[in-house]
Amino acid sequence: MKFNFKFSNLLGAVYRKGNICFTGDGDTVISPVGNRITKFDLKNNKSETFPIESRLNLTCMALSPDGLTAILIDYAGDALLCSLTSKTVLHHLMLKGRVHAVKYSPNGRYIAIAKGRVVQVYLAPRSGHHTFNPLQLHRTYYGAYDENTCIDWTTDSRFFAVGSMDMMTRVFAVHDTDCFLVQTFTGHKDRLVAVFFEENSLNFYSMSRRCDLVAWQCNTNIEDVKEVERLPTRRIPAFIQPLQPDDTADAPSEGPKRPDASEEYSEKRKNFKITKRKYWFYNNSEVGMSAENTCADYHKKNRILVTGFSSGVFQIHEMPDFNLIHTLSISDQKIAAVTFNPSGDWIAFGCSGLGQLLVWEWQSECYVLKQQGHYNNMTCLDYSPDGQNIVTGAEDGKLKVWSTSSGFCFVTFTEHTSGVTGVRFKRTGKVIVSASLDGTVRAFDLNRYRNFRTFTSPRPAQFMSLAMDTSGEIICASAQDTFEIFVWSMQTGRLLEVLSGHEGPVASITFSPTDAVMASASWDKTLKIWDVFQRKGSRETLRLTTDGLTVTFRPDGKELAVATLDFQITFWDVKSATQVGSIEGRRDLIHGRKETDLITAKRSAAAKSFTTLCYSADAECLLAAGRSRYVCIYHIKEQLLMRRFEITCNLSLDAMKEILNHRKMTDFGNKALIDKDVEGQDQSISLPGVKSGDMSSRYFKPEVNVPSVKFSPTGRQWAATTTEGLLIYSLDSTLTFDPFDLTLDLTPELVLKSLTKGDWSIALMLAHRLNEKKMIQQVMETIPSIQIDAVASSLADVYVEKTLHFVASQLTDSVHLEFYLRWSKRLLMVHGPRLKQWTSASHQAMLTALQKAITVKQQSLGKMCDSNKYSMQFLLSLAKRKERKRALEEEADEGIGGTESGSDRPVESDSEMSDTVITPLYK
Repeated sequence: MKFNFKFSNLLGAVYRKGNICFTGDGDTVISPVGNRITKFDLKNNKSETFPIESRLNLTCMALSPDGLTAILIDYAGDALLCSLTSKTVLHHLMLKGRVHAVKYSPNGRYIAIAKGRVVQVYLAPRSGHHTFNPLQLHRTYYGAYDENTCIDWTTDSRFFAVGSMDMMTRVFAVHDTDCFLVQTFTGHKDRLVAVFFEENSLNFYSMSRRCDLVAWQCNTNIEDVKEVERLPTRRIPAFIQPLQPDDTADAPSEGPKRPDASEEYSEKRKNFKITKRKYWFYNNSEVGMSAENTCADYHKKNRILVTGFSSGVFQIHEMPDFNLIHTLSISDQKIAAVTFNPSGDWIAFGCSGLGQLLVWEWQSECYVLKQQGHYNNMTCLDYSPDGQNIVTGAEDGKLKVWSTSSGFCFVTFTEHTSGVTGVRFKRTGKVIVSASLDGTVRAFDLNRYRNFRTFTSPRPAQFMSLAMDTSGEIICASAQDTFEIFVWSMQTGRLLEVLSGHEGPVASITFSPTDAVMASASWDKTLKIWDVFQRKGSRETLRLTTDGLTVTFRPDGKELAVATLDFQITFWDVKSATQVGSIEGRRDLIHGRKETDLITAKRSAAAKSFTTLCYSADAECLLAAGRSRYVCIYHIKEQLLMRRFEITCNLSLDAMKEILNHRKMTDFGNKALIDKDVEGQDQSISLPGVKSGDMSSRYFKPEVNVPSVKFSPTGRQWAATTTEGLLIYSLDSTLTFDPFDLTLDLTPELVLKSLTKGDWSIALMLAHRLNEKKMIQQVMETIPSIQIDAVASSLADVYVEKTLHFVASQLTDSVHLEFYLRWSKRLLMVHGPRLKQWTSASHQAMLTALQKAITVKQQSLGKMCDSNKYSMQFLLSLAKRKERKRALEEEADEGIGGTESGSDRPVESDSEMSDTVITPLYK
């Protein structure tokens, strides 16, 4: 069992808060997800979450024009300069203040950061310029009376405009110019939301939250403004008298006279005039009478403006005439972020209330991407039998099925009216069964995407756990209020039996993978083993030391593990009903102290117990988690902690710190208990007794929690449902050296020597003993295709499994598809009878991985062939048309047929032939 699992991807959350960015090619969207960023490749239909974490949730980010670096800024003002190619952090910068906007200059030389009431411009790192500090401060600009909210650069990167909460817009020059250093403009009656420059011009637009747009026009070309050296005798004023706000074009207000300025400078200063025009779309019935402008973006080349509102409506206008192009409602929550791609064809929207991310093609009016995560905590998950899909259930009552290869959700079921507590895949992988607190158990069909069966109890009950036998014909669910277990038939949908015997809520139930035996753990300190088909009640009753929380079977069905409230995991033999081992997890599962807790984390016993367990595919290790930020992997035989994973370092979640800040502790209690306004919400604490958060007007801080963990059937990855989403960890074999049967004389030179001699079987076995992926790939791809049958037949059984593992990995990544398919076919044909006799979990995981790789390739090739079918038909018809045209030209040149044949059969023109041949293809 390998333990070098690395963070692979984050599913279940596509957008949280902050701005959205497109890459330079326009095919990839980068979205902030909590304290991480996720890349959505719209061309290849894949998503990837970077292994980069900040201390708090991200509020804003910016991408460099070349797409190589990005700067991420969290809520506290800590900035991370990251490389998008190596996916690592290059530099940390402590800004020590709230940042509302950050943006790279178009030439990539500067980074403007709006921090509080100032704007700081940094020199961006560039290739060829090696400095000790990648971010050097160029200049700090002052002048705002309130916090700055938005930034935009001119095309030549010499000027930038800043909008502020003081309802003013200021235009700054990066360097000293012969006209101005800063200009201030007024005309709004609410805080600024966005400012945009025109292309190659100093004309710009400013928008406020009150849904008004002001167009500012400059009578000076941007090329005429020259940079000058800073003169000690000339004092450029920091402020200029602002314009008077009205709706008509006014003459510019001249700033105070400078007695030290030269006459030439004064003459150029007088020629810099600004006029304005104001547009209103406030009383628009389509937008909403009380809607506010929340975000906007402007495409300078196409001169298209998109505006998002708090009512979930967005509008597209053509500038500068302000002609309305399109209006659409995409959500009932406010639109928090909007941005154009570089070509201006796609628009990305982010809705933080529901966690939605949309990419809209406004010309054809269709969705390019439409994803939404669970807007409440996930509670359960399950892998499909082939490991390709994951189904998740959450407290919002929704079921979502995610693809592990692409990372996208392709179906959502919303039939449940309350939180989902358990989900299971049927062995065929085409049916999903879920249990909910609404008192129903539902079965969903993945072929037709519908709820085809609903199971209910004779009296109302809230189902707490779900189990399904290996055949998928028996469904069991436990109730937390009636202390009973209900048994249904999948085919008929009828209730077969009600199992009673527990004296407390049944916390967890599970079926044996091999036998018709079910185990149930209850809060009455008992573990019962049931024989469901004999209907004789519980077969065995095992006494636990304290309340049972969760139970799971080993893959071979001979052993089960139970987690109890006293921090222990006990192992029981199913046949003899005796305890065979235990693990003490008191010090392994570290819990933090919440801000509202009155006792320390060490004295709090509420979160020091495991709530979810899962065996690995080879049955050697156990995965355990609970109400903590840690996930533990134990070796069962040695009963030792092998590794502990920290799922997050996000301090925006509650119960992350073991010791609270003493500066927040007063004589009257913690300051977190004081009601205060938080970002426009009413109060800062949740209602008494609420654990998962109150979804009303009160603000709540989510608590870190891991409700469920599950190993993949392939054994190469495991997933965990957390407060931030569905985290997936995969094996990373790139940096590990794990040889098999290594000896002193076994070296890479020996493998290459055998390869040059033509000893293919010996070279392959030696490469497997070294267990280096590049060496195995070199050996296998050097073997001629005609020698595959002979080499596959001569391999020993111990190398067959390793070869099939490698072939499964190469089928996903390599371009030599037919070559590795021949390997898999020959290995399965020669060693198939012996493979059927292998019953270990590792062999089953290997075969599942191979099946998954072949299925994925089949689906991708099938989609490609279906999309190319009509293109091939068009090309074939075009070739026939050219052949017919060439034949007619040859007949005309040779004079065959003469005028008589021409009168009997008129020759069709090119346009007529084109119509008769090509038109039927488009019908």
